[in-house]
Amino acid sequence: MGKYQKLAEEIVNHVGGSENISDLTHCVTRLRFHLKDDSLPNDEVLKKIEGVVTVIRSGGQYQVVIGNHVTEVYSEVTSFAKLNHGQSDPLAETVVKKKKPLDALIDIISGLFQPILGILLAAGMLKGLNTLLNVLGVYSLDSGTYTLINAMGDALFMFLPVFLGYTSANKFKVQPFIGILIGLAMCYPAIQLDALAGSKEPLYTLFSGTALSSPVYLDLFGIPLISMNYTSTVLPVIIVVYFASKVQRVLDKIVPDVVKFFMVPMVTVLVSLSLGFLIIGPVASYASELIAQGILVARDASPLLAGFLLGFLWQVILVFGLHWGLIPLYINNITTLGYDTIMASVFATSFSQMAIVLAIIIKTKDKNLKALGIPAAISALFGITEPVVYGITLPRKKLFIMSCIVSGVAGGFYGLYNLREFTFGGLGIFEFFTMIDPNDPGTANLIIAIIGVVFAMIISFILTFVMFKDETAEVETPKSGLNKRHVMSSPMSGEVISIKEVKDEAFSQEVLGRGIGIRPSTGELVAPFDGKVVTLFPTKHAVGLVSDEGMEVLIHIGFNTVRLKGKHFEAFVQEGDTVQKGQRLVTFNIEEIEKAGFSVETPMIVTNTDSYLEIIETQESSVNAGEVLLTGLL
Repeated sequence: MGKYQKLAEEIVNHVGGSENISDLTHCVTRLRFHLKDDSLPNDEVLKKIEGVVTVIRSGGQYQVVIGNHVTEVYSEVTSFAKLNHGQSDPLAETVVKKKKPLDALIDIISGLFQPILGILLAAGMLKGLNTLLNVLGVYSLDSGTYTLINAMGDALFMFLPVFLGYTSANKFKVQPFIGILIGLAMCYPAIQLDALAGSKEPLYTLFSGTALSSPVYLDLFGIPLISMNYTSTVLPVIIVVYFASKVQRVLDKIVPDVVKFFMVPMVTVLVSLSLGFLIIGPVASYASELIAQGILVARDASPLLAGFLLGFLWQVILVFGLHWGLIPLYINNITTLGYDTIMASVFATSFSQMAIVLAIIIKTKDKNLKALGIPAAISALFGITEPVVYGITLPRKKLFIMSCIVSGVAGGFYGLYNLREFTFGGLGIFEFFTMIDPNDPGTANLIIAIIGVVFAMIISFILTFVMFKDETAEVETPKSGLNKRHVMSSPMSGEVISIKEVKDEAFSQEVLGRGIGIRPSTGELVAPFDGKVVTLFPTKHAVGLVSDEGMEVLIHIGFNTVRLKGKHFEAFVQEGDTVQKGQRLVTFNIEEIEKAGFSVETPMIVTNTDSYLEIIETQESSVNAGEVLLTGLL
C-alpha cells in the first residue's frame, strides 16, 4: 500500500465515488475535480480527513486542498479511481480581486516615497531647526547662515519632482536618468508660473472674464500651454513618468538597435513631457482654481462649512498639488485686509498628524517604525507634514482619513469662531505668533487657535491608539534567551498585497499557512533564500522551496495559470536542485500572460507556519527582489 493510498480512497469515496468523477487535474496544492453531480460530496467529512487541508467549490470545480504533496496524492487517486492522467482544466479563470483605483494610487504614491523617507526626514528636521534658531535669535532671516541652512532643508521639497522622477522610473521600469530628467525639466525655473507671470506679459488669455480665465505665456507649436508651478508637486511627475514607461516600451520594440542608445530616451522625454505639460497644466490649474472658488462660495454661505471642507481636504489637496489656487487668496487677504481666515482653517492639520505619530510611537514595538516616527513628529511640530503623510499615515489609509476628518472638524470650529492670521510667518508651532493682532494684541484669537489644536491632537491621539494595529509587534524573547528568526527575501519585485486580498480561499483564508502576495512588476522569480527546490510543477507556474534553515515556502505565479501548460514560462532549475539566494528560478512573460486573460498576482505561503511563533510580513507597499519580505520568529 502506497503512503497516500488510504487518503486517496477516502477522498474518492467522499466525492461520490469514481463514477461521479468526470475528470481530474491538479495544480501545486489541490486536486481539481469535475463532478457529474456536485451535490454528492460530503464537505464536512472531507475536511476532517487527515491529510486534507480544506475543500473549496469554485467555478464549477470541486477542489480538495492537499498541500505540497498533492502530486503523490493525485497519482494514488487516479490509480484507485482508474482515471487518465493529465486531463486539462476547461474552466475559465476565477476573477481576481483588484484594488480600487484610489487605493492603488495611494499605494503607488506612498511606495514611491519609501526610498527617500530618510532624506525627507533629514530635510524636514533641518527646516525646523533653522526656524527654531531664528526664533531664538541665534541669527536673523537675512543672515547668510539662515539662507544656507534653509537651502539645505528646502532643496528636497522644492525639487521633490526630481527625486520622485527617479523613484517613479524604478517603479515603472523606465531608464532612471529619464525619470531624473523629467523631474528636472518640470522644476526648470523659466517654465514656472510665478517666474513667467513676473517676467513677461501673457500672449493672450483663455476664457477671459470667467472663473477659468487662464493667461497663456508659452505655446508648444502654436498649442497654448497653461502654466503652473511644478516645484514641490507630487502627482504630475508620477503621471509623466508612468506615461514615459509606455512610450519607452513601444520605442524599444521599433527603434533600430544602432540608434536605440540615444533615440529612445530622446523621444521618450520629448513625447511624455510635451503631452504632460499640455495636459497636466490645464487640469491642475483648473482644478485648483475651482477648489479656490468653491471655498470662497462656501465661505460666503457658511464659514463653518468652508472651514470644515478646507481642513478636511487640505492634505489631499497637497498630495495632488492643487493648493496653489489658495495661496494667492491668502497673500491677497493679508496685504489688503490685514488678516486671512482661509488658510487659518488648516492650522490644526499638522498637529493632528503629529498626534497620530506620537500615539504610534507609544503603541508600536516596531523599532523601525519608532525610528521613523520620532523625527517625523518633530518635523510636524514645525509644520512640515510630508514625512508623516508619505511615510506613516498615507500608507495606513484609515489613519489618513481619520486625520482628515479631525482636521475638518477643527477647521469648522476655526471658521465658526473666525480664526485669523494677521501676518506672514512660520509654520507649525511658530504659526501661533501670526494669530496675534499687532493692532489689538489681545488673546481671544490665540485662544481659539489653541483650543482647535488641543482638540485635534487629543482626538487624533485617542483614535489612533484605538485604531492602530501593531502588525509588526515583536514577539517576546523566550525565557531560554533564544529569539531565532528565519528570513524570506522577496523572490520578485512588485507591489505588496495582503494575502487576505487574494480571492482564492485556499490562500486568502490562510488554510495552507500564513503568507503574503505580490503583483509583480518584472517577470522574474528568484530564490528567496539559500535552500532546495522541493517541487517544480510541470507547467512551471508554481515552486515549492525549503530553506537551509527549514522554512518551507510555496510560490504560486498567477491564478489558474496551470491552464497555460507552461506557455510564457521558462524554468531554470529542476526539482531537487540546491539554490542560492537571488538565483533565477523561473521567468514569465507578464504581458503575454495577462493578454491570455490571466492574472499574475502571486501568493507566497509559509506552509510550515505552525513551526513559528509568528510570521511577520513586510510593511512596505512595494519591494524589490532580495529585500526582506517575511520573517518567521521561533
